[in-house]
Amino acid sequence: MARVAVIGAGWAGLSAALALQAQGHALSLFELAPQPGGRARSLAMEGSGPPLDNGQHILIGAYTQTLELMRSLGLSPHELLWRSPLQLTDAQGRGLRLPKGPPLLAFGRAVMAASHWPWAARLSLLTHSLRWALSGFRCAQTLTVSALCRTLHRQPHAELVAPLCVAALNTPAEQASAQVFLRVLQDALFAGNGSADLLLPRRPLAELLPEPALQALAAGGARIHAGCRALLCAPDSGGWAVRAGDSVQPFDAVLLACPAAEAARQLQAIAPDWSTQAAALRYEPIVTVYLRAEGRLPFPMVALQESAEAPAQYLFDHGQLGLQAGRFAAVVSGAAPWLERGQGGTAACAEAALAQVMSQAPLLSGLRLERAVAEKRATFACTPGLRRPAARIAPGLWAAGDYIEGPYPATLEGAVRSGRQAARSLHAELAAVARRATH
Repeated sequence: MARVAVIGAGWAGLSAALALQAQGHALSLFELAPQPGGRARSLAMEGSGPPLDNGQHILIGAYTQTLELMRSLGLSPHELLWRSPLQLTDAQGRGLRLPKGPPLLAFGRAVMAASHWPWAARLSLLTHSLRWALSGFRCAQTLTVSALCRTLHRQPHAELVAPLCVAALNTPAEQASAQVFLRVLQDALFAGNGSADLLLPRRPLAELLPEPALQALAAGGARIHAGCRALLCAPDSGGWAVRAGDSVQPFDAVLLACPAAEAARQLQAIAPDWSTQAAALRYEPIVTVYLRAEGRLPFPMVALQESAEAPAQYLFDHGQLGLQAGRFAAVVSGAAPWLERGQGGTAACAEAALAQVMSQAPLLSGLRLERAVAEKRATFACTPGLRRPAARIAPGLWAAGDYIEGPYPATLEGAVRSGRQAARSLHAELAAVARRATH
């Protein structure tokens, strides 16, 4: 049994910790924040009622490993997540609705049924989609999404591709990696029945994974250090050491699952090349504007029309999700232009989103602001040719997180996959070391 430390209790760290514990290692989990979840967490709230989350997160049917992990904890995705075939429509019902059935056929039927687009727009989208599929959803690494879609009809580009790109990659289409976007389309829209289904949380984020995972780890004997800064120290007797408070603890291996900037800072002297690469990542913010209103939307999630003065791309009806009736969440992905306005950027973004919802969601009345939450480093900027750090840093030292090298943008599924893969690789490395020691 090896002594393993996991630093960071976000979705990647928790996924890795659960896998390492299942493999029989003596686990210690360190988390600086008082609660688990990282950038997908619930916020402490005053008063009664369901807590707010730090952002409105979306899952899809293609998030197979996230759903599998939830089930392994005894959770029911059916009860915790509202599920529906993908629907990207506005408050007036205009947009794309995917029916059930084989992915390619369902997508084709949805596009042809989008009667608010002229025939030329629908044929253009189908032609481009077929071309991407025939190419194996691959393109030049240097292409942006806008360059990839330069010949696509302007309406599906503006009303579908651009908002879908900024929602999935949190990077504007003019700057976003076309290759990563195509991988998202392949796995979400064309991977199999139900892969494109929308899965929207019915409960606060803390209940979807972070709290049950922490409880399972504690029940399995893991040592949990919450609200504790853990610092990686130089190699110690063939392993690693972690400083937590006034104590220094030895470990056979360490898995860093903290944010990229923190991992880069801790590894400046230990792994300078890895640290430089992680530190070079740029970030995109997301602002979630929570609103109160009377009325309901025609669907739990509706698309909003974005412009220079209308920042949000999607609006969510929490009442329809079984959360708090009368609460709505407007999501502003790629919010950098608003936050760059200075100290009042978040407030200005919230006011603009409020005015936008008033204009574009006429079924709602009495709209007022409840709270705006800005996650300034929500995701890395997913740009063409981006070089992301590798999971392996040094012998017995690995990293996990949605920013680690891989095919996906910064998503919950990307974090879970990274954590589980890093845990498997670390376990294999430790097993190989043990075998060599016995010969």
